[in-house]
Parts: sequence; structure tokens; C-alpha cells
Amino acid sequence: MNAVPSARTTTTVAVVAAPVLMALYGGIRLLDGSRDPGPGWLVGHSLLLLALLLFAPLLVALERAPGPRRTSGARVAGRVALGAAFTGLAASLGQIGIDLYVGTVAVDKADQNRLFEAVQSRPGVEPVFYSALPLLFHLGLLALLVGASVGAGRVLRWWSPVLMAVGTVLTAADLAFLPLAAVCQLVALAPLAGFGPGARRPVAARAARAA
Repeated sequence: MNAVPSARTTTTVAVVAAPVLMALYGGIRLLDGSRDPGPGWLVGHSLLLLALLLFAPLLVALERAPGPRRTSGARVAGRVALGAAFTGLAASLGQIGIDLYVGTVAVDKADQNRLFEAVQSRPGVEPVFYSALPLLFHLGLLALLVGASVGAGRVLRWWSPVLMAVGTVLTAADLAFLPLAAVCQLVALAPLAGFGPGARRPVAARAARAA
């Protein structure tokens, strides 16, 4: 009986904490010395690691959000998007693991660059952890947001996937925009936890209650 409240609490915490941790990481990156080996690098990347881990329950909540009235095709599409997002998330976590390792063992900036080059030059490391597979996280997340914002069981508004896409484009353009992108993430995901003007019960649930 406590499973639903527990899942709801986890979702609410993740909706708030994931963007906040992302914004803190983005803020730390703007500080002098934070991109060199040392406390700034390690703290910042640890916060990013926690932020991405909190996206795991959010992905599951988004896949389940539209409810049981989805068509079989929509359910399959949702599972494919969820699988893609988790694949990209795992790759992104692997990238952060590499970054934390390098930041821990490097003695200075030159040594950091040398270690990164040694790791990233290994076959498969670049596409798996830095380019191709991490992109699946963003594509899968966006697809799940779209799925949760359309149809009779929608729980999000149309602007949730739009805001998430804007945040993704901002970070792709320049990581200095991470704090602003985190705000986009928070507003986009807030209705999932019942916050903000976009918060709403599923359309199907409202119709059934009205009847």
C-alpha cells in the first residue's frame, strides 16, 4: 500500500533535486580552477553524477505517466524510448566516472589532458561515452516527455518537451548555459510532481470523475 506514495515521493524529490544539482554543477564550472584537477572538479562532477542518477526514476515515471489507456503502439514506443534513454544515461554515467577518475589521479592540467587523451583514444570510448550513446539519453527523454504530453492520458502540457529541448540545445551550445538549462528542466518536469500551472490530472481521469 505504501508503494504508490513512495514512488510519488521519489518522483517529487527527483523533479526538484535533479535540476538543482545540475545547476550547482553548472555554477561550479564557472569558478576559476574548477576545470583543473582538484576539489572543484571532483565536487562538480559528483553533483552531476547525482543529478543524472536522479533522472532514472523520472524516466520510469514519464514512461508510466500517460496511464493504461494508451494504445499498444504507444506503449511499445514508450518502452523503446525508455530503453534508449536508459542506454544513454548509462553511457553518460560512464563518462562522468572517467572524468572523476582522471580528476582524482591527475596531478595538474597537463597530466589531466594526457590522461584524457589516453583514455579517449582507446577504440570505442569516444562514441560509447562521449558522443553517440549519450545522445540517446536526450532523445529518449524528449520522446517520453512528448508521450506524456499528448493523448487522453496526458499529464504534461505541450511546453514541457519544448522547454526540455531548449535546455538541451543551450547546453550543447555552451556548458556555461547549464544553470539556465536546469531552470528549463525544472519547469518542464514540475507538472510530473504536481507543481506549477501545468500540473494536471490525466485527462481521462478528469473525464471519468466528471461522469
